[in-house]
Amino acid sequence: MSKFHFVEGNQISLLHNGEEYFPVLEAAIETARFEIHIETYIFELDAVGTKIAAALTRAVQRGVTVYLLLDGFGSQNLSKETINNLLQAGIKILIFRPELIFARLGRYRLRRMHRKLVMIDAHTAFIGGINIIDDEDNPEHLTPRFDYAVVVTGPLLLQIHKAIKHLWMLVAWAHLKKRWITPDAVAPAGTRCGNHKAAFVIRDNWRHRHDIEHAYLEAINQAKTEIIIANAYFLPGRKFSNALKHAVKRGVSVELLLQGKIEYRLQYHATQALYENLLKSGIKIYEYNRSYLHAKVAVIDQYWVTVGSSNIDPFSLLLAREANVLIENQDIASELRISLRTAITKESVAVTPADNKFFSWRNFIINWLCFYFVRTLQGVLGYDWYDNQQ
Repeated sequence: MSKFHFVEGNQISLLHNGEEYFPVLEAAIETARFEIHIETYIFELDAVGTKIAAALTRAVQRGVTVYLLLDGFGSQNLSKETINNLLQAGIKILIFRPELIFARLGRYRLRRMHRKLVMIDAHTAFIGGINIIDDEDNPEHLTPRFDYAVVVTGPLLLQIHKAIKHLWMLVAWAHLKKRWITPDAVAPAGTRCGNHKAAFVIRDNWRHRHDIEHAYLEAINQAKTEIIIANAYFLPGRKFSNALKHAVKRGVSVELLLQGKIEYRLQYHATQALYENLLKSGIKIYEYNRSYLHAKVAVIDQYWVTVGSSNIDPFSLLLAREANVLIENQDIASELRISLRTAITKESVAVTPADNKFFSWRNFIINWLCFYFVRTLQGVLGYDWYDNQQ
């Protein structure tokens, strides 16, 4: 039995990449009548961001109240002029921790708002790993980032709506914007509208510090046949790694789909330092090479699914505010599994101990230097993630 609050009666649809996500999101904004909440780590005023901003502006003109919560580091490229223009258009904007001062580096400064949540009229929610950014705008002209989101209607909205309103209230108080803490224009009805069973889990620094990690561990420890995890930044602690290894010993097939195209070299090489140990335990590792992998999803036993914003690394699991949805449904699990299996077999490279790309002496030195740098940084912040994981 799960300790997480699963509720029945939801309707959930899986969206693949930004090319499916943004048209559905824009259409939902255009039909909004009362209230829109958006939380995003990155908001770029590129082709996609311009279209979403325009749709939000039109919503305000229809009388819809629009709340936009941005992370101060992830959305730092959004100019003050752009923010002022959106404010003048009537969009309420708050910045989560607007400054990141490395001279005063510490836990507080590295705590980011990494969630990607949207709530439309307390009737439809979007949850996933997709930022408001044009996935096709990249230096290498690659296909869109490999990522997922879900669209949710039904009783689960009660949990999602509460979390969104709570974080907005906290940030509004911190910015002395009490006047922006307004009564709900509309509240979730909680009406059953489908047959999907799901739970909403967050990570914060108070009551829910380890919920997402524990959700993964619970599902991994109960797995009987298969675990497939796709994760952009994979640097698990000892407890998580051991759970995967014990699953292999029980006869469970464990496959990891990780980044092949490098976005941040430090995290990439720190993850590669773990490859040899994971491979020796029987875990299969693949690097996705068609484009940038940004997904944070898993499917277990072709029944349990998670989709969200949380990477499996100390920054997501210990510092950032994150949000994932857990789903127990064979149809959604099958759809996600087919997508991941296609990416593994057709768009990825299997990591093998004989491959010098991963296990040359040069890479060995670089990988372990990066790994110990990350561990040292965690120690400076007061965390001993790998050895003493809670």
